[in-house]
Amino acid sequence: MSIVDAHIHLWDPSRFSLSWFRDDMGLPRVALPAALRDAAAGAARPVTAAVAVQAGDTLPEMQWLLEVAAADPVVRAVVLQYVPGFDGWAGLASDVLNDRVCGIRVATPGGAADLSDVPGLDVLCEGAGSSGRVVELLVRPAQLDAVAQLAGRYPRTTFVLCHLGLGAGAPTREWQESLRRCAAEPNTAAKFSGLATAPDDHDRLAALAATASDAFGEHRLMFGSDWPMSARVDSYERLVDRVERAWLGRSDDLWAAASVQVYGL
Repeated sequence: MSIVDAHIHLWDPSRFSLSWFRDDMGLPRVALPAALRDAAAGAARPVTAAVAVQAGDTLPEMQWLLEVAAADPVVRAVVLQYVPGFDGWAGLASDVLNDRVCGIRVATPGGAADLSDVPGLDVLCEGAGSSGRVVELLVRPAQLDAVAQLAGRYPRTTFVLCHLGLGAGAPTREWQESLRRCAAEPNTAAKFSGLATAPDDHDRLAALAATASDAFGEHRLMFGSDWPMSARVDSYERLVDRVERAWLGRSDDLWAAASVQVYGL
């Protein structure tokens, strides 16, 4: 069984600005598809496709990412960041939408709990659904109930939670209950990504796998490496092994089929 990695990042700050990047973050200065292939070469499952999620929020980066995806055999699709305040349902990304763009991501973990401070959110959800694209959400646990409500209002749109709406945070009972409310909407899916916090956190990953599969079932969850962010915690090869052990023989859809279905690859 191969891997369709639902969540990687690519960048080259010499080509565009990346406001959050600093040299002291322990990340590669440049992250290109060739480096991803090298990192994944020793994994137990071959990586045959990947979805690149925009790391920043500028138009030059969007254009560069689409050029990379058009030329690379592994990077099959991209998810662009939502930058509101521009004409078109996808905000700034409206200028560059093409068949490689499978979704738009709203990254607002520091925003209002009810998502009310995201301008044009309803227009975005309607436009994404009408065009067959997903809306991804990078949110904190307190915003999950708002995500569930959003999915309920737009049943024709697929909503994808990045990092289970948790990331490296503590998996509280409140988070579990809110995750279940999201998963109760049939048009939601989630990425098992960005969750590793240390090379030896097997118990954490196993517990998260159990919670996520109980909430979403085994067919609406997708593996995402979060490479190269994840390389600060563990190698690609070891991350795959650790997720494999945490997944405990559940459906192989996690590794490829769910991503193919959600993103139309």
